[in-house]
This record gives sequence, structure tokens and C-alpha cells, in this order.
Amino acid sequence: MKKPGEYVELFRSMGAEWKWLLRFVSRYRLQIVLYVVIGLVGTAMGLGANVASKHLIDSVISHDSETIVRSAVIAVALGLTQIIVNAFISRVASVVGSRINSEIRGNIYEHIIFSRWESIRKYHSGELLNRIEGDVSTVSNSIVSFIPGVFTRSAQFIGCLAVVLWYDPTMAIFAFMSAPFLVLSSRVSAKMMRKYNKESREMNGKILSFFSESIQNLQTIKAFDITKRYAEQLKNSLQIYRKIRLDHDKFSIIMSLCLSVIGLVVTYTCYGWGVYRLWQGKITYGTMTLFLQLSGQLTSSFAALVALLPSSISIATAAGRIMEITDLPLEKHKDSEETEKMAESANEKGITVSCENLTYTYDDAKEPVIKDISFSVSPGETIAFVGPSGEGKTTILRLVLGLVEPDSGTMTMTDAESNKVNVSESTRRFCSYVPQGNAIFSGCIADNLRIVRPEATDEELENALRIADAWSFISELPDGMYTEISEKGVNFSEGQVQRMSIARAILRDAPVIVMDEATSALDAATEEKVLANIMKNYPNRTRIITTHRPSMLNYCTRVYRISKDGRLSEVEK
Repeated sequence: MKKPGEYVELFRSMGAEWKWLLRFVSRYRLQIVLYVVIGLVGTAMGLGANVASKHLIDSVISHDSETIVRSAVIAVALGLTQIIVNAFISRVASVVGSRINSEIRGNIYEHIIFSRWESIRKYHSGELLNRIEGDVSTVSNSIVSFIPGVFTRSAQFIGCLAVVLWYDPTMAIFAFMSAPFLVLSSRVSAKMMRKYNKESREMNGKILSFFSESIQNLQTIKAFDITKRYAEQLKNSLQIYRKIRLDHDKFSIIMSLCLSVIGLVVTYTCYGWGVYRLWQGKITYGTMTLFLQLSGQLTSSFAALVALLPSSISIATAAGRIMEITDLPLEKHKDSEETEKMAESANEKGITVSCENLTYTYDDAKEPVIKDISFSVSPGETIAFVGPSGEGKTTILRLVLGLVEPDSGTMTMTDAESNKVNVSESTRRFCSYVPQGNAIFSGCIADNLRIVRPEATDEELENALRIADAWSFISELPDGMYTEISEKGVNFSEGQVQRMSIARAILRDAPVIVMDEATSALDAATEEKVLANIMKNYPNRTRIITTHRPSMLNYCTRVYRISKDGRLSEVEK
């Protein structure tokens, strides 16, 4: 059993999630207010139609033809108006819901791409997609109906209660027989709904991550002949997810069954009381019909109000998972004005990258991966970092690219006019990057290159491809540089993909070229040709590379080795 303190913590957490959510949807307050007003009008129309039906029945029994016509016209008019109002409400909900869905999806995507790399890297891509799609859909589809629902359900409940009290206060007491059970069940529902929602969303995230990863690596899975193992893993995950959903459905069915039984008891009790009062001659047939209509509406509206609590928990759970992403620290882009001033000089005369006594530790690590390192590289120079895999070479490049910030020490960029700025997100404009591994996108070859320079002409693209020694095979393709690239570039060899990545970095034409194992898939002759082309065509560029290939070191001004304890030392080539 949940302790009182745990309930306090539960509702406190929900309060924070709802506070964030209401702050986000406040921009739609006019539409939501319109939705509420229309909903209240529809509720009033419904109650008016019930009362008009009561007078119609009494008029028929008393053979009052004049009142019959008037009551029938009023009842039909109110009923038709309610139908039109409900249709309009559905349209408003659709319009506002789609806008909220689009904007929250856009908002969370922006937070993902603008968040600090160190923070966002902890989430699997499948889990991020689950939050963008699943959680955002839950929030956008529910929030539009939930907030107005609080007002319309309350108005319906108060209206029904007022009419019943007006005609027979005792009937209201019978209609409220289910209230204690509904309140008690809401407490149990709050705990269970939170549990099931969280478990199902987390498990669905894992399944989406599994789908994403296994499909992207399908070639490897087939090559190792482990397709059956992966199929079994998915079946096991789906079984777990299915069990969570079935447990949730079982709980919902039991709660619904209990509520239905209670509702049936209340309805027949009200029915019996109405028959008794009718037999006594205390009420008319019209009032009896009105009681039967309103007793059900009174019970259902109260049940709907109580059911808003589990709904609010489902919405809050989804909002909390979105909050977790939107609360991640964003990149600061500090010193943007300074880098803007340095841009012209840097592009023309180059940039010097200097590092002094720098130490860096990953958030999830206990020991620094880089300890007290220092180096400097000027325009026209090439430096290489060598050492065993996992010892910090790529980390140094991440520091150069401003993806992570050092614990201590400094890394700076200085132009020919001695303007100096600390390396950060803003200094990435000075860098071209060739990543380790496959970093090609779907689309055509030209689209992939123009990612870094959308305005580049076909001639500029061809020139970059020639320098990267990629034009030799691209020119022979039926569509040339407009040939489509399959997902992860599977219709090209690894070496061809690598050369296209190098061409993309060349096209960017930045003063600092950062290459992470950039020629690992090239043969020695091609590697030599590509590096010679880069040095010939861009002599004033600052080049920083990591490599395991001794042949690359022939092109380097200096070589640094990283030791197992994260120290840096210059070595003879």
C-alpha cells in the first residue's frame, strides 16, 4: 500500500509537470477559452433539451396541443443546436490539437539538436523518437480535451444537480450513492495509472530503440547469421510490453466493471424512487422521464470528473518525459560576437588552435580521459594524435569542435591579427569535420555535400569531389552527383562514402580541418592523393587528425601520443 508521503510526492511531481504543460499551452489560451465557452453552451443546450422533453411529455398527457407544439419545437431546436455545437467543438479540438502536436514536436526536436552533446548522448535515438512521437501525441491529443473537459463536465454536473434538486432533493441523494466508491477508486487509479503509463512508455522506448538499431545494422546481423537471435529478442521484448498492456487493460476493465455495476444500482434506485413518487402522484410522467435522464447524466458527469484524475496522470507522465528532454542544458554559443569579428581574417589567413593544461572527464566517468594536455597547431601545419583505441583521441577532437567543455585548462583559437577566443559552440564555424565511421545521409550526393553550404554551385561541388578523389567514380554514375544515396550509403563502398565525407568537409572551406580516422577505408595510393590535394589546394588550413595508420604520419608536422592515463607527449614520426 502506498504511504501518504508517497502520494504527496506523486502529486507534487504531477504538479510540476502540469505547471510546465500549462505554461506551454498558455499561448493557445484564446482557442481553449473558445472551446470552453462552446462546450458550456453545448452543455446548457443539453440540459435545456431535457427540460423541454419533460414539458413535452406532460403536455401530451394533458392533451395541451398548444404546449405540445411549443415544447416539441424547443426540444428539437435545442437538440439540433447541441449537435452543431458538438461538431464545432470537434473541429476546434482538431485544429488546436494539431497545432500543439506540431509545435511540441518542433520544440522537443530543437532541444535535442541544441542541447549540450554531453547531455543528449545518454539517450538512445529510439527513445528520443518515442518521446517525440508517443509522448507528444498523448499530450497534444489529451490536453485539448482535458482542460475544457474540466469546465464542461463540472458545468454538466452542477447543472444536472441543480435541476434534480429543484424537482426532488431526495433523488439527488440517490444519484450520489456512487460518490464514495468513485472517490476511493480514483486514489487507487492514480497510483496504478502512473505505474502502468511509465512502464509501458519506457518499454515501448526500448522496443523502438531495438527496431532502430537492428534495422540500421541489418547487414551485420545477417553476416553473423544471428537473425533468429534478434527475432527472439524482439519477441521477448514484445511479450513484456504485451504483459504490461494486458495488466493495464485488466485493471481498467475491473475498475470499469465495478463502476458500471455501481452505476446500474444507482440508476435502478433512482428509477424505483421515480416510480414510487409517480405512484404517489407527487410527480408527473414528464418529471419521471427527466429524472431518469438526469440521474444517469449526474452519475456519469461525476464519474467523468473523477476519471479526470487518471487522465491527468497519463498526460502528466507524458509531459514529464518531454520535460526531461526540454530541461536539458542548451549550448550557450558564447563569444558569438567575437567569432563573427574574427571570421574574415580567419577564412583568409587561417586560425591557430592552442591547448594549455587541459583536463576533461565525461559526466558518466570517474576518471579524466584527458589529463593536463597542451599542444598548438598553426595555419599550414598538420598534427596527428595517435594511441590505442579508447584512450582519448576522439575526445580531443570533440573538445576542438566545442562539443564538450574542459574541466580545467583552456583551448583557444587565434587569428592572424592576434584576436583570441575560447573554443566553444560558436567557434565551430571555423571547423570542417570528417567523422569516424559512416556519416552519410539519405538523399542524393549533391544534397549531402550542400548540407554544409546550401548555396554551393555544381562546379564547386565537382571541385570538392575532385580534391577528395571521389569524382572518378561519381562521374561514371548515370545521374552523377545527383545519384540517390540509400540509408547509411549501402549502395556505395566504405571507401567511397569516406571520400564523399571528405569532399563535404572540403566544400565547407573552413580554416580548421578536423579528421577522425578519415582515411581508414582508403588504400595507400588514394590516401596519399587525397592528403596531397588538400595540402596543395588549402595550404593555409590548420589540420588536426587522429589515425592508426603510420602512413598518415608522413604528412604531419608533429605527432602526439596519448597514454593510457590520458597524458599527451610529442613523439618522433
